[in-house]
Amino acid sequence: MITNILRDADTTKKLLEAILDASNGKRSLSRLARVCRALCEPALDVLWRDLDSIVPILGLFPASVLKKARRPGLGFARVPQEPDWDTFLKYNERIRRVVYDETANNVAASVFSIIDEHRPCLYILPNLQDLVWRVETPAGLDRCAMFLSPRLRTIQVEVGANFKQDKIRNFLYDMSSRTKLTSFSFNSPTSLPDSFTELLARQDELERVFLVAPGALSAGVGRWVAGLPTLKTLQLDLTGRSPIAVEGFFDEIHPRSGASTPSSIASSDSGFSSGEYDFAELRKSALRLTGDLPSKGSFAQLRRVHLTGEVGNIAVFLKHLSSQLTHIDLNIEDPPDNADWQDLSYLICELFGDSLQSLRIGATSSARFVDSVRSASRGEAPSKRLSLEHLSDLTKLNRLEIDLPESIVFLPSDLDALADACPKLEVLRLCPFARFAPNTGGPRITLESLALLTKRCKYLHTIGAVVNACEASPATLKTQAFSSKSLLRLYLGGSWISDPLQVAILLSHMAPRLETLRHFQERNRVGYNEANAKSWQTVSDILPHLQAIRETEKSFARPIPETTEKAVDATVQTVSRAIQCRPRMSSISVQCTPKLVDRSVHATAKVSSVGVDATVSTAEVGVEAQPTMVSMEIDATEPVEEEPKMETMDLGEEELKQAAMASHILQQLYLFPHIVGIFSLFYAYLVAVPLAVPRMGMRAIEGLPTLTKNRQPAFVETEPKLSTENETSTATDIKSPLDTAVQVDA
Repeated sequence: MITNILRDADTTKKLLEAILDASNGKRSLSRLARVCRALCEPALDVLWRDLDSIVPILGLFPASVLKKARRPGLGFARVPQEPDWDTFLKYNERIRRVVYDETANNVAASVFSIIDEHRPCLYILPNLQDLVWRVETPAGLDRCAMFLSPRLRTIQVEVGANFKQDKIRNFLYDMSSRTKLTSFSFNSPTSLPDSFTELLARQDELERVFLVAPGALSAGVGRWVAGLPTLKTLQLDLTGRSPIAVEGFFDEIHPRSGASTPSSIASSDSGFSSGEYDFAELRKSALRLTGDLPSKGSFAQLRRVHLTGEVGNIAVFLKHLSSQLTHIDLNIEDPPDNADWQDLSYLICELFGDSLQSLRIGATSSARFVDSVRSASRGEAPSKRLSLEHLSDLTKLNRLEIDLPESIVFLPSDLDALADACPKLEVLRLCPFARFAPNTGGPRITLESLALLTKRCKYLHTIGAVVNACEASPATLKTQAFSSKSLLRLYLGGSWISDPLQVAILLSHMAPRLETLRHFQERNRVGYNEANAKSWQTVSDILPHLQAIRETEKSFARPIPETTEKAVDATVQTVSRAIQCRPRMSSISVQCTPKLVDRSVHATAKVSSVGVDATVSTAEVGVEAQPTMVSMEIDATEPVEEEPKMETMDLGEEELKQAAMASHILQQLYLFPHIVGIFSLFYAYLVAVPLAVPRMGMRAIEGLPTLTKNRQPAFVETEPKLSTENETSTATDIKSPLDTAVQVDA
């Protein structure tokens, strides 16, 4: 059977949640995850789902990264590298809720900047759904940005007094642009920004709105809250406000129909001219006193309200609500004014008697602070009465809890009124932590008074109250109607007791199936009475045995069935009824003539004529390549000089040979001019003639007629460049070899 239960994921989750809620639940779940592979993942999911601090997240980093492994909140010794994030990435997707409290001072501020700068993923906790952020400094509020993810649905922000509106405005803008919330809670001693409603205009899916800040009762905020289509829970602080300021919350809410004519009481048009007196305000005041003035509020989906403040302001606020509230939580100033409390009781029963299921009444923080100061000084709290006789017709109320420090006196008549007003009551708590001084005479209600309540409230299973337990009357013990089969839990706190045995007998008769009986056992608790504690412990020891005896006696008894004779008329009554089923005929003609339309489309293509001149442009240029001819004359004749007459002399044989050789050499020199002429002839034919042939061809072409009008000759004649001024002529011109004549005289 256990194996079949664990196969169901939802059942396993419920079982693990029950283990977590028990004593040492986290330790038990961690051990279960280490010893069972099948339950490892579900146990880790439940264990890491809700974290009341960021310290466990820091503990996922290796010991080498942290300054102290046993105290991760002290910060990092070095910057985490990529392998250091492996364990963190295995658990960050399991986290659904995180609480951060800056006043606890258990996390170093440097940790947030390092994680934000070196995080391996875009969102540190991608599946985070609920975030609680309590800070006292603007820097602490900035750290919240790294936890804002698209899957965040609930955020609760509590800031201190050292904040400016610009800082709050920037945070609200960043939060609203990055999330889509279903629950928003903001608690601040600093007033809300003027653009608060514009900053949160994108949050149109809010179901719960908690505003505890100056400016939360402005008309603009009231219009914005009333315009939320899915709003189900609203919490406001009315402390220190006047009734006129509370009514101002509903000034800009659109009125309901029926207030648009001058004859209407709620209309602003009185029907009179400007010179006459306006009686509309007088009529409104009269109807406000009688309660007939129609409410201007909307809040169609609103089901739960949580209001804090004076009882009179709470009554003014609830008077404007027309929705069917099912839960009302009130934190009132204790003790309340009797007249205001009576008006509030009548108002709740009249407006929400058919729908109210839960009513909780507690004290404001200032009232509890006074009580804590009184407890620290060992002073006795004054005992005031809170009457419940004004409650009536709460037919669907199943839970009533009252916890006030001073208004702790209840009478048996209050329990009698509750039994008549709340027949479906299941849970009742009437100041279970109250303490009575010895000189006050103790509590006014007894266990026998509770028996009268359980007799008429058949579904009552939990009672928490301070009673004066004493011996019951014989009539109560003999009446079976006082025995409740539904009462299972009884919290008596610092109740008084006289005879433990008689009280145990009464409890065994009044609650034969009682499972839990608790009372004050802590010696350090304020109002602890050792004698009463010992007596209640005796009752706790005796009661199980008495219950076992009563169950045994009931099993021995043989119930005698009661028989009665009753005649029943079983004659069947018949009725003849005729029904005419003539169908109604109707003739309908429908004309379905189609509409014809002639439409012509001119589809002539656009044609354009464009001429393109593709004639090649030609130009006739003449180039004269006539070589420059130079005539040069060279006189190669040797001058003849008359040889002087020499005297003859007889020469020797050697001298004659030398003279004959010199004469032979001089005779050979006459061949030099002829050799030069031969080379000049070859130069003329090899150079001058090829240059003259193209010029002759060009002359012949120039004489031909032109073929076309625009065509130019194909040959281009280029004018020779003339020598410039900078050019200088040489003293000796070079003449062509054809025009050069060389004369050589032998």
